[in-house]
Amino acid sequence: MDMITNTYRKGTTIMPKQIAVAGKGGTGKTTLAALIIRYITEERPGKSILAVDADANANLNEALGFDVINPISDILTETKDPKKVPTGMTKDMFVEYRLHTALAESDKYDLIVMGNPQGPGCYCFPSDLLRKHLENLRDNYDYVVIDNEAGLEHLSRRIMSDIDTLLVTSDSSARGVRSARRVHEIVKSVDLDVKQMGLVISRIQKEGDVEALKGEIEKTGLSLLGKIPMDANVSEFDLKGIPLFELPGDSTAYTAVKEMLDKMDI
Repeated sequence: MDMITNTYRKGTTIMPKQIAVAGKGGTGKTTLAALIIRYITEERPGKSILAVDADANANLNEALGFDVINPISDILTETKDPKKVPTGMTKDMFVEYRLHTALAESDKYDLIVMGNPQGPGCYCFPSDLLRKHLENLRDNYDYVVIDNEAGLEHLSRRIMSDIDTLLVTSDSSARGVRSARRVHEIVKSVDLDVKQMGLVISRIQKEGDVEALKGEIEKTGLSLLGKIPMDANVSEFDLKGIPLFELPGDSTAYTAVKEMLDKMDI
């Protein structure tokens, strides 16, 4: 991605807009994250975007059309093996160098994948370095879009902070909405700095599904920001391995996401 404009930005106090998507697995988190990125590329032309896949079951790269890249979890694992650190290089220098190699770049957006750290031991030191690296990295972008894991591990460790918009996803079931309520409770318990937060219900099969959930939605304490119908295109693209980023502009899922974001400060 062209960094000429962004290099100028780093000398200013302008911060990127950070949009995070969270919710339990199977509620359309990754689909929503990919379509938000699609929306920004189309409705905010010229704006630079960093996509962050913080889900242990990483598949945002597939939704965006990226080949598999090295996840940051592999880098964190390497830091626990002294033999991996070259002679004459400190651990923090090694992590900083390796983190730069984890960034996948394209002409529309860049992507960094967290992955799932494996093995025993504490990742506090590398996680702290990772947080500092991402804070520096994000200043090169106009937008940061984060596909979080269901348990909000990365948010609770404050690897990403100062979230402008947090969208909590649910499917059109009472169980899904209750899970969204727990996500909201986690956010409040760790006292995250989130400017606006709301609920997005996806995979709605028929009219009346959301109205039937009105009581459960009220219990979440979240405003209902968006409703995304079941979209046959999404299922077909998933089945054929076609990036969701390439959904037709008139698909019901993308149309619903666009309508939602048009009403928000994105």
